[in-house]
Amino acid sequence: MTYCVGLKIDRGLVFMSDTRTNAGMDSISTFKKMHVWEEPGERVIVLMSAGNLATTQAVVSLLDERNKAVGDRHPKLLETPSMYQTVRLVGDTVKEVIEHASPNGDKADSYFNASFILGGQVKGSPPRLFMIYPEGNFIESTDDTPFFQIGETKYGKPIIIRAYDRTMSLAETVKLLLVSFDSTLKSNLSVGLPLDLLFLEQDALRVGLNRRIGQDDPYYRTISDGWSSALKIAFSNLPDFPG
Repeated sequence: MTYCVGLKIDRGLVFMSDTRTNAGMDSISTFKKMHVWEEPGERVIVLMSAGNLATTQAVVSLLDERNKAVGDRHPKLLETPSMYQTVRLVGDTVKEVIEHASPNGDKADSYFNASFILGGQVKGSPPRLFMIYPEGNFIESTDDTPFFQIGETKYGKPIIIRAYDRTMSLAETVKLLLVSFDSTLKSNLSVGLPLDLLFLEQDALRVGLNRRIGQDDPYYRTISDGWSSALKIAFSNLPDFPG
């Protein structure tokens, strides 16, 4: 399992993902789930993945190979004319990998399924954010749906819904995401540190903040401890049940 969030604010796009993968309690590993393709001044593309590790790695490897192969018949990831064409390319690659891997063909409930969050900006168009389903189809973020989550979403989603505001600063957005991830980490052992954080500022067309946050990160410890203390104080201040 995993937990990844892609979120739109007025300043741009913010991404955060954990790095834990496990095939049982006695087999836990760390793998990067956030992948970046960048052509400074022209485009930046970020892809986060959840689901079967072999499938997600195959999708990323295939996108990399096609990006580097000369004369390949398929569109290259860094040469697509728009983010819409980029997400179509990734979706088609997901379909291809799952269909090849699954003996029963392309099915949403396949053992080989995977889901993705894709975001970025191509020069001349605004930043865009998409969620790609295991079937390879996708939806785009809107004002009514300003963020996407994949993986273990249920523990961190209420926090984002309650506190999100598109006018938030980057610092406020990072704080919000860390509280969401910290709540998920404490509720599900299949999500784990370190966390990867990345910010794409609108029209910068290059990676901005790019940071890995580990267990000993002082800011993460402050947020985690402060969130726990704040909840205890808030609970103690609530009125007792009138029974």
